[in-house]
Amino acid sequence: MKVKTAAVIGAGTMGAAIAAHLANAGIPTLLLDIVLPDQKDRNFLAKQGLDRALKASPAAFMDRDRAKLIKIGNLEDNLKDLAKVDWVVEAIIEKLDAKKALWEKLDGLVKPSTIVSSNSSGIPMHLQIEGRSDAFKRQFVGTHFFNPPRYLHLLEVIPTPSTDPEVVQTISEFGDKVLGKGIVNANDVPGFVANRIGVYGMVRTLKHMHDTGLSIDEVDALTGPIMGRPKSATMRTADLTGLDVLSHVAGDLQKATPEDEDFTLTPMFQTLIHSKWLGDKTGQGFYKKVKENGKSVILTLEPETMEYVNKGKTRLAELEPLKGLPLPERIKGLTQLNGRYGEFMRKVMMDTFWYSAKMAGNVSNTVVDIDNALKWGFGWELGPFETMDVLGVQNVVAYLEKDGRTLPPLLQAMKDSGRTSFYQDGEVVDVKGQPEKYQAPYMILKDLKKDATKVVKSRPGASLLDIGDGVLLLEFHSKMNSLGEDAINMVFTAHKIIEEQGFVGLVMGNQGDNFSAGANLPLILLNAQNGDWDEIDMAIRQFQRATTSLRFSPHPTVVAPFNLALGGGCEFSLHGDHTQASAETYMGLVEVGVGLLPGGGGTKEMYLRFVDELPANAPLLPALQRAFETIALAKTSTSALEAKKLGYLRDSDGISMNRDRLIQDAKAKVLELSRNYVAPTPRQDIPVMGENGYAAIQSALYGMVEGGFASEHDREVSLAVARVLCGGRTNNRNARVSEQFLLDLERENFLYLCGKRKTQERIAHMLKTGKPLRN
Repeated sequence: MKVKTAAVIGAGTMGAAIAAHLANAGIPTLLLDIVLPDQKDRNFLAKQGLDRALKASPAAFMDRDRAKLIKIGNLEDNLKDLAKVDWVVEAIIEKLDAKKALWEKLDGLVKPSTIVSSNSSGIPMHLQIEGRSDAFKRQFVGTHFFNPPRYLHLLEVIPTPSTDPEVVQTISEFGDKVLGKGIVNANDVPGFVANRIGVYGMVRTLKHMHDTGLSIDEVDALTGPIMGRPKSATMRTADLTGLDVLSHVAGDLQKATPEDEDFTLTPMFQTLIHSKWLGDKTGQGFYKKVKENGKSVILTLEPETMEYVNKGKTRLAELEPLKGLPLPERIKGLTQLNGRYGEFMRKVMMDTFWYSAKMAGNVSNTVVDIDNALKWGFGWELGPFETMDVLGVQNVVAYLEKDGRTLPPLLQAMKDSGRTSFYQDGEVVDVKGQPEKYQAPYMILKDLKKDATKVVKSRPGASLLDIGDGVLLLEFHSKMNSLGEDAINMVFTAHKIIEEQGFVGLVMGNQGDNFSAGANLPLILLNAQNGDWDEIDMAIRQFQRATTSLRFSPHPTVVAPFNLALGGGCEFSLHGDHTQASAETYMGLVEVGVGLLPGGGGTKEMYLRFVDELPANAPLLPALQRAFETIALAKTSTSALEAKKLGYLRDSDGISMNRDRLIQDAKAKVLELSRNYVAPTPRQDIPVMGENGYAAIQSALYGMVEGGFASEHDREVSLAVARVLCGGRTNNRNARVSEQFLLDLERENFLYLCGKRKTQERIAHMLKTGKPLRN
């Protein structure tokens, strides 16, 4: 079985977004919905769904051009077209009768090799296919995406007892490697894995808020990033999801499961539902956004009065000592808080631990799947079993028993065995508490580093790891992975070790939050304010040597950017022999935002890329203009697909849809390149426009300033960029320069801009506020 084409039935918010993500992955997709009797356009609903996906924020498409892969239609005129596709996924209304009626139409229509799946978030799969043929039952499986499908990593795969194992394997591998999803194998029970446990946790959090008398903003301060959860925490997440959705899911779970009391929502929540204060969709829920003095202000609901008040930014003094600590220490600290906060946190955590252990073997057959479901579907940094390991499983058991809880069988087995953790020494316990060998399906660097022999070299800001098969990995691990002295020097160390110890090539990548947010701005500002021009000059020279060494070293180098790859992070990516980018890569040369220009070869590289795309003997001006606009406007990609359009990635560069596989994919490319690798040499004969190009840009900038679209300092920064791109201000129309000449111009103009007071003001403002200053 292979999936090369797909169809989505149901063009609502979820269905259209699933179709968009299939298109992101390059899969031609048919999007169908019903025909409205009062509409002349028989494809109205499908067209409306596609338009909604195109306008979605955050964007559903990684590149709007991918929408061309989606063909719209309806379930009457295009029903027979479903016989031609490899996968049909249903995303219609959450009503069992409607789903069963759809499957009756498809039974016998689709080809035997077609995978048919339901995106239901809670209706058991076996109920949907009652009465269907045995052949249809074999090709049917549940595939529950989380919204929005482009961004949330989780895909729950839910087979029935009748599902062909080949169907499960095919859709799991496709979801992982093609759609970039984290696959969790769920049992066909109400709520499956993530919603069953995640919604339980939210409902219990609401109960404990009510019992302890905490305010809404206090709960969100306690259950957000401080405990390894998303910024939206609990109450803001409910508003974003929709209180009606949470009420519906909790109600369905209450009816379908024996734990009636576990999913009972608080009286305050019921009041909000009755008042139709459903969160963002109605403009108010636990929070309400209003305008005060022309500015947007977030008001918080007071449960006692049911009125909204402006509380400003909530800061809990008790949490201040925990901020900045590693997550395990924060979690321990939260359970040790005194007073109501401590009582609340202990009850919230222990409820989740108890219920997760109770559901092990019920919702899924591994604790790993449960941990991953909560991490990938709800944005937790650690799953419930991983969190119990942090606190010590026997400590959790002791607390639950002290609280009068009956231990679930898994925790009773852990107590009896005396084990203190679920994960230990390459083993994980099964749902009966017995240890078994476990290896992740992809490379996890923190696990690799547990073997000290794999750490070849380490400094506070960067490390070198042996990732096997003769490939060396250079990873950054400073704050935001900014590029300081450790990172730059480790590049040279990596090249030396590769040659001396017989490695075949280098991957530059990491598994932190971002690839690299760029240069060490505080150090640049400090040196500029102190007038340490020699220090800045030396740092830029070293940085240029480091970036260009990726291109001209005698072994292949592959750069693996993801999330933020800005400024210097982008410049490293530009200089690798190959870039293997995560699909979600936000890449750009953003230096002009702080009054600087790309000084690590980025200005030079963008010009070369666009010149190389010109036909032979074509005028240089289009390449010059494109490079100038890209840099001067600090254009940043919102995906790897867009990075290709902007020129930050080449057509030959690779894209990994699943970020978890990025390092492995980059390693494979190094091994491929190493077989017949010949290092390129620096270019010596680059055509430039000189004064003619500079004058054209200068004229355009004059109009921008006069029209009020740019400041005088914007013009000064832009002209510095132009001087580099034009190869200086020579009057020779046939001027040719070397790469080193352009690098020297970069360095000179970078230093020039560092000396400007307004540039220093821009850097200081960015460091203080995180926002650019227009001065």
